[in-house]
Amino acid sequence: MHNRWSLAAPVPILDGLTVMVFVIIGRANHHHGENVGGVLSTLWPFALGVIVGWTVLIGKKQSGRSLRNGVVVMLSTVAIGMVLRVVSGQGTAFAFIIVALLFLGAVMVGWRLVLLRLERQKRTSPSR
Repeated sequence: MHNRWSLAAPVPILDGLTVMVFVIIGRANHHHGENVGGVLSTLWPFALGVIVGWTVLIGKKQSGRSLRNGVVVMLSTVAIGMVLRVVSGQGTAFAFIIVALLFLGAVMVGWRLVLLRLERQKRTSPSR
């Protein structure tokens, strides 16, 4: 019997790493540097968004591995992250929202798609 929670532990970590990469790339592209304080000041609103998204999934007893779950976490990350940036005086721009949606959507949904395809191949390949 397959326990859908058995491989779920790294899933939130992958989402967190996705946000970290997004922040570091963004800071580097805008020449803000990668010092710890700067990265953390940019990261925290999006990290809270990931946490809220995962809280929703856990509340619904979801594994977080489906494409739909990826969309939930991505939308939570972007929406909450942008609101918290505005509230904290960091600001945002329409282009930044679009970039965040595209990058986080592509990666958070993309790695789930790859994982699902690998699992499907494993299930359909003959045992040795």
